[in-house]
Amino acid sequence: MTTVVSAAVIIIGNEILSGRTQDTNLNHLAKTLGSWGIQILHCRVIPDIEDTIVTTVNELRAQYDYVFTTGGIGPTHDDITAVCIAKAFGVPIVQSDEIAERIRQRPAPDDVMASRLLMARVPQGARLIDNPTGGPQGFAMENVHVMAGIPRVMQAMLSSLEGKLDSGDIIHSHTVRAFTGESSIADALADIQAQQSNVDLGSYPFLLDGRYGTHLVIRGADQVQLQQVALLVMEAVRAIGEEPIDLGANAS
Repeated sequence: MTTVVSAAVIIIGNEILSGRTQDTNLNHLAKTLGSWGIQILHCRVIPDIEDTIVTTVNELRAQYDYVFTTGGIGPTHDDITAVCIAKAFGVPIVQSDEIAERIRQRPAPDDVMASRLLMARVPQGARLIDNPTGGPQGFAMENVHVMAGIPRVMQAMLSSLEGKLDSGDIIHSHTVRAFTGESSIADALADIQAQQSNVDLGSYPFLLDGRYGTHLVIRGADQVQLQQVALLVMEAVRAIGEEPIDLGANAS
């Protein structure tokens, strides 16, 4: 039986919802956490609105083993994530002496320093998440991990969590390429999925060198089973008169 450690991601920021900024953090989180045996099962993109952040955090932290947030911990008026996390947990917002000390290492005029020190706000009782870039740290409250929205900073913070989180089985994938439309093989795939309920079987159309086709991707923890299911999928493709291409394990 597959051991699942689940995670949800909350991407916070009006700039994401407006399309001004394109999120890349989810992709990195999914790949990194997946390699650690943590499966992202849910993601939301929400605005910089206090009630929305508080409600979303409280809902998801009760449903998943881990919640990871990105965005909204900077020095401007709309960076309200830390305050919202404190409200979600019902604790005061305080200044972290450790973060403040790191911020003060870069001299600045008083007004600029005052703005920077807003990044030292954390909920009372928070654990700090290291920031190997040298900037202000992120923080965690129970199973909620709060990180920067800037991709290189988020990635650095996430790297510092390696080996510090619970993990389950690592999910692998096996891909078969078929130059056929999804509809021509849909029934066969449904039958295979019904017989192999502990793997996920998905189909993803593509266009390659002017030819339409479908990538048939099998995902699961048991690599031997993935190979067996891949053989069933290839048999199904041959049954409709096409020759499948086995792209192998962990292929895209």
